[in-house]
Amino acid sequence: MNAMEAPAVHYRLAVPDDVPSIRVVEYEAAQRFVSVGLTGIAAARPMDAPFVLKKVRAKEVVIAECGGECAGFVMFAMLPARIYVEALDVVPQHAGRRIGAALLDQVDERAREAGIAQVELSTFRHVPWNAPYYQRLGFSVLADDELDAALLRIRKLRIARGVDETKRVFMRRAVKPVEQA
Repeated sequence: MNAMEAPAVHYRLAVPDDVPSIRVVEYEAAQRFVSVGLTGIAAARPMDAPFVLKKVRAKEVVIAECGGECAGFVMFAMLPARIYVEALDVVPQHAGRRIGAALLDQVDERAREAGIAQVELSTFRHVPWNAPYYQRLGFSVLADDELDAALLRIRKLRIARGVDETKRVFMRRAVKPVEQA
C-alpha cells in the first residue's frame, strides 16, 4: 500500500474495546524481530489483557486508527517529572508512514498538558527501528550514571523477566514545543 492510497490515520485515546486490537498489534509488530535474530520477542505472548485494560482506563494508551482498524499504539506511564514510553508498536503493513513519530507526538502533547518537559524510553541499541530510529526523532542515549531509581527499577524488572539489558539503552528527549509538534 503506498501513501497515495492509504487511508488517513487518526489518533485517539484507547477505549476498553480496543484492548484486543492493541494486543494483536503488539504481536504483529513483534514478528519483525525475527529478522534481527530476536526470535524470543516474536515468540512472546502479548501483554495480558487485564494489564492493557488497566492502562487504557488510566488514559495511558493512544492508538493510531487507520480505516477503522488499530494500526499502532503507544503506552506510557507518568514518572516523576517525565513520561516513560512503555511500548510503541505499529503493524508492519503501516511501517514507513511516520505513525510511530506521530504517536510520540501524542505523548508530547500529554506531557505539555501535564507540565512535563521530558519523555524517556528504553529500546534495543542496534535494531534499526529502535534506538537509531528514536535518535532520528531527537532522543539521546542516557549513560548509566544518568539513570535514576525509577529507571533502574525498570531495568531490574526486565532482567528478572530474562531480558538481556546489555543490548538495550535508555533514551530521553525534551518535549517538543507546540509550534514544532
